[in-house]
Amino acid sequence: MNNRIQWKNIRFVPILHNRMEFAAEVRRQFEEFQPDCVAVEYPPTLKEKILQAVDRLPLLSVVYYEEEHGDYIYLILEPTDGQVEALRLARENGIDIHFVDRDTENYPLVPFPMPDPYAINRIGHFLYCQAFFQSSRDSSPAQEDVLREKTMAYNLQVLSRGSEKVLFIGGLYHTPRVLELLEFPQTQVIGRIRREAVSIAHLHEESSRELMTEMPYLTTAYERARARGDTDKLDRLLIHQKLIKRAREQHWQRNKEELTPTQVRVMNRFARNYAFLTGRLVPDFYQLIVAARGAVDDNFAYELWEIASEYPWQSERPGMPILRLDAEDLFLDQRRIRFHRKLKTFRRRLVPVPSRGRYGKKERERWCKEFGQFSICSYPPEDVVIEGYGRYLQKKAMEIKTEEMTSIEPFVRSMLDGIDIRQTIREWGSGKIYVKEERPMRGKVGSVVVIFDPDYPDREGRENYPWRVTWLGEHDQESDMSFYSTPAGEVMDGPGISKCHYGGFMLTYPPMRVYDIWKDPFFDMARSKPERLLMAAIDYSVERNVVYVAAEPPTGWCKSFAARIGKQIIYIPIGVFSPVTLQKIREFHVLDGHHVRRYAHQYIKKWLRGERPRA
Repeated sequence: MNNRIQWKNIRFVPILHNRMEFAAEVRRQFEEFQPDCVAVEYPPTLKEKILQAVDRLPLLSVVYYEEEHGDYIYLILEPTDGQVEALRLARENGIDIHFVDRDTENYPLVPFPMPDPYAINRIGHFLYCQAFFQSSRDSSPAQEDVLREKTMAYNLQVLSRGSEKVLFIGGLYHTPRVLELLEFPQTQVIGRIRREAVSIAHLHEESSRELMTEMPYLTTAYERARARGDTDKLDRLLIHQKLIKRAREQHWQRNKEELTPTQVRVMNRFARNYAFLTGRLVPDFYQLIVAARGAVDDNFAYELWEIASEYPWQSERPGMPILRLDAEDLFLDQRRIRFHRKLKTFRRRLVPVPSRGRYGKKERERWCKEFGQFSICSYPPEDVVIEGYGRYLQKKAMEIKTEEMTSIEPFVRSMLDGIDIRQTIREWGSGKIYVKEERPMRGKVGSVVVIFDPDYPDREGRENYPWRVTWLGEHDQESDMSFYSTPAGEVMDGPGISKCHYGGFMLTYPPMRVYDIWKDPFFDMARSKPERLLMAAIDYSVERNVVYVAAEPPTGWCKSFAARIGKQIIYIPIGVFSPVTLQKIREFHVLDGHHVRRYAHQYIKKWLRGERPRA
């Protein structure tokens, strides 16, 4: 079966620009065809700067120039573009390069539906192109397209006469009409043969996050596979799964939240269905972010965005101007900036950064190094939250204990403390009325202990929550607090602002009484961090009852310890509380000095008021 698109000695490789699957196909056909020259769909007026940009890869470059009416045209040279791949192969193999397109101004960018490039992995490049040719037979090209296609046909006829084997890489949209034109003698189309002030610049790291056509994570995977020589093994879906796995690991490291299998399954289904609704086989970058936010939360969506949008090949001193473009500016009416002749398919919309300030890795690394220069302190709004939650748990424990001490019996001679409506309705068929007797609870509730994760050491003695701290209340409305958590200074949300997660904490009232329980030898008999917190809560509680919230009930040893000193533990399973609320309570911030409190609100997410942090 002839599965090649060829005219005489010219092999055609139709592509969608900046799509990984087509770049891999160009490599495959280059190796198979072994051409003696390469022709690409670029105008010769840009040849010098484009080749300079290709030689810089994998560093990203932008070739730009100004049109007559003042619009600037920007062409980003990306590794996943089939034409760029062809130029790289030609340079590496020392064969001739020809730019055969026409230099055009005011080129109309009209969207044209294109099939999902992932289909190439299933049906092959040839059948993909054939299916498109058949579906686009009735399309009417614009006048500028006609001139471009005639120019390409003329130049290819010239190359055909002077070369043995020509490999032509051009847009899928133009290929069928160029093939038709090649059957007839063509004349040279009048057009611009020289363009002044064509410039080249290095694309800034932050701009690469927003402006690359392919997801930077995909481009990185392609570039690394190219270095190994196995681009034919790339699969977009598998790369997406690796991306999600990395995002899950980073999400655990920063937020101490592990995605459940159900969340991952829902996210994948969400992204798949969203892709189907838009006529795609595989979700794009935007759809992945939306699915991550919908199935998990904003934090995970941010981790996914940060990893997926990172392009590792960067340079602070590229030896040329650095161009910083903001994606928002590209679509402002006041300042029209158009990409140079991208194929007639557009990114459906720009990928929004999930709700968190867009601070780079270098900034966070600098904040980590600078953290710890002053005395640490808490963030007051979070103090209010944790104190309020402690009061809520005290009240909840009293309600539970009171309910446990209430007895229900059939009405005989006394109404006691009133009719128990629920039990009476349950036994309505018996014709009896039930009354309740509420016995008063002995004592009040004092200390509160909440255990999110017991954090038992692994075989190597490593812990997820190794930081152990005791904080004294700053005024009479605050309790003394002991906790274990992730280390301060490990995850930064701003300068002098470290985000941490509790493994467990203890609150005791009134304040200014607690010695550092982690250094107090009296509690050395505790066998784990939860036991140490509970022992301290029992010892320091001025009331008879102590609240203990955890996944597992307190040990018999702790119950005996409480009984010996006349205290009682009220156990509440942590599963009865909202996971969303628990996660909000669990996250807190440590500030590097009291002066940080003046600006911390600009960086810390204000979930209490439902606000999003400033970018």
